[in-house]
Amino acid sequence: MAWRPTLTRTESLVCLVAGLGFAFDLYESLMTALIVGPALGSLGHLTPGSPSFNHWVGLFFFVPAVVGGLFGLLGGYLTDVFGRRRVLTWSILLYAGSAAAAACATSLPMLLALRSLTLIGVCVEAVAAVAWLAELFPEPRRRELVLSGTQACYPLGGLLLGGAYFLAVTYADALPSLCGGHEAWRYTLLSGLIPAVPLAVLRPFLPESPLWRQARDQRRPSPAELWQPGMRGRLVVTVVLVACTLSIPYGALQHVPRIVPGILHDTAATAREVQQVVSAVFTIQELGSVTGRLLFAALVIRVASRRRLLRWFAAPCLVACTTMAFVAVHEGVAVFAATVFCAQALFNGMHSFWGNYLPRVFPTRLRATGESIALNLGGRVIAVTAALLTTQLANVTPGGVPALRLAYAAGITATLVLVAAVVVSHWLPEPASDQLPQ
Repeated sequence: MAWRPTLTRTESLVCLVAGLGFAFDLYESLMTALIVGPALGSLGHLTPGSPSFNHWVGLFFFVPAVVGGLFGLLGGYLTDVFGRRRVLTWSILLYAGSAAAAACATSLPMLLALRSLTLIGVCVEAVAAVAWLAELFPEPRRRELVLSGTQACYPLGGLLLGGAYFLAVTYADALPSLCGGHEAWRYTLLSGLIPAVPLAVLRPFLPESPLWRQARDQRRPSPAELWQPGMRGRLVVTVVLVACTLSIPYGALQHVPRIVPGILHDTAATAREVQQVVSAVFTIQELGSVTGRLLFAALVIRVASRRRLLRWFAAPCLVACTTMAFVAVHEGVAVFAATVFCAQALFNGMHSFWGNYLPRVFPTRLRATGESIALNLGGRVIAVTAALLTTQLANVTPGGVPALRLAYAAGITATLVLVAAVVVSHWLPEPASDQLPQ
């Protein structure tokens, strides 16, 4: 197929909508890191750093991700059966509606249930979007650029969320009452409804994957094929490596908003000023996400070996995470924010890797199912146990304040999973061809 550097109008719309979808997937996913502390204080009257507080934090990181991952497995199969575009649309409607409902939660169990529904929509949408893009752009060079370029929009969701949270914290008292009060975390949750509206309107008018239509007419997908000898090994290795990769945010990076107040504990900053600093560090963190995605987009078409490309991000990420957790946490907010930026950039390079790699190892009829097993079983169900590990380690690690203990715990978790990733990458299968397997 001839290389065409430019995009048609329809292709440009596809890329625009896919990029928005990736951005707002992350927007919804990252909300837990910002709202969990204030929500636990408001709905549960829990004290930060207490065992009960850490227990609920672990639940909010763990339960929605596991529920989303388990239902995401089903969503991957449904995407192979009913089509990429249809599943995309319904998953967006699900996470938009549940996000809006969560803003009016009146108890911690209710909020936990609604956050679980939101993550179900996110998990299903992400898998369908990657398969959809890969099949709409089958030419290898264009596919790599489109997948890496649209995934570079992921961090925009984090930047928008950081801005939304800053506005909610700063201007909450001036906003209309929500559930009888002016709590910033509720307005932040409610904002999750806004981006889904244009996506839900536009996506039904976009083209379905022609490769999926052809594969559907030839043979019905059977997930059992993924466990046959020729495919089972690559599936297991990818599940393990995706689990190691996605353990980094669950076990370390998403805890940054709760570490920052501990760095400021001996200052005279007010509660609002502390939250504004949290928002600023979060924004710097998401700028790191943008940098990492763009760096990956620059390298993906220049580095032939997939193993080497993955290691180029994993090994430096190990250095950055350990420095962040064990050294920079003692050096003030500015130094801490700089190391968070680096760690976040390197993690996002690894995350982009999987969006480009996975479509090349599973055939069309099982592409979404295989991607879903890797991203949801590995990246959600298994990886999220890192959040439980970190929150439990925070109860026993040394440190003068709870936030310092949390930083050490995050560093231990990140070290374990990144060392494992570097070792297991030795068995990562190299794709047989630049073309998508049929």
